[in-house]
Amino acid sequence: MTHKVAILGASGYTGAELVRLIAQHPNIDIAALSADRKAGMTMAQVFPHLRHMELPVLCKIDEIDFAGIDLCFCALPHKTSQEVIAALPKNLKVVDLSADFRLRDPAEYEKWYGNPHSALAQQEEAVYGLTEFYRDEITSARLVAGTGCNAATGQFALRPLIAAGVIDLDDIILDLKCAVSGAGRSLKENLLHAELSEGYNAYAIGGTHRHLGEFDQEFSKVAGRPVKVQFTPHLLPVNRGILATVYVKGDAQVIHETFAKAYEDEPFIELLPFGEAPSTHHVRGSNFCHIGVAQDRIDGRAIVIATLDNLTKGSSGQALQNANLMLGEKETEGLMMAPLFP
Repeated sequence: MTHKVAILGASGYTGAELVRLIAQHPNIDIAALSADRKAGMTMAQVFPHLRHMELPVLCKIDEIDFAGIDLCFCALPHKTSQEVIAALPKNLKVVDLSADFRLRDPAEYEKWYGNPHSALAQQEEAVYGLTEFYRDEITSARLVAGTGCNAATGQFALRPLIAAGVIDLDDIILDLKCAVSGAGRSLKENLLHAELSEGYNAYAIGGTHRHLGEFDQEFSKVAGRPVKVQFTPHLLPVNRGILATVYVKGDAQVIHETFAKAYEDEPFIELLPFGEAPSTHHVRGSNFCHIGVAQDRIDGRAIVIATLDNLTKGSSGQALQNANLMLGEKETEGLMMAPLFP
């Protein structure tokens, strides 16, 4: 069976990544691509690397006939996304890549994103889209909220440990580096080549990064009590990749064994041998997440390192993984390509 999908916001990085991935899927056809400011242009004009594909011309959202669409990917900015999704047909399956439906509490959304939520009915029905931990809920969902790329990486590195009770929940330090594509495609002064290259900086320091809302929500849910991590993100002058280094109090061997049990049957999570450190080079352009565990020089402390491609497993690849479940497809369909190396 062939499923027809629409991608809203196809002129951004995550939209283009969705097109690249879906083109490899045997049972999904792209029926519509929207990009309001670039309506009338071809994807080849916007993204020359997709020139070889036969794709619909970019259009405005109100030009799409959703009657023939089985699922819609929404790769629009937060706030815009909730307004658009609220107006879509109520029986249409949707995978949202923005932040608009990740937080269950409307007050938390307003706290972290600065504006009241305008689609409360949709927010209430949305399922959090971290596939490995919400597989059953996603399979039967109409609306799935894709996670933040940083939030996904941090959760892969910590969630099984919190669930198993093998680390001190009051002593978690998360140091994370993210590629510049995580900031989107729009022009920003601090992302100009001369401002960014040959440098490296922390940002959103002091606990102000928006993905902390997801960490607070999800870690506290798993633990059954409030959990707050000390989190500082850093901006790397590279195109793709996230690498999280997590410092915890616990037995490193037990932590490695906990991961081995938790991720034993997960097709996209690779646990490295004890003491080995993963690299962003080894997940680039793929839907894989690599995790390593090492003993710290301080007794009773361990180091966990997790890495993934922010545009693929951190966003569009995970979105397709969720869509596969929602459409009754094999979860890994279109996603088992090897990472790009070097």
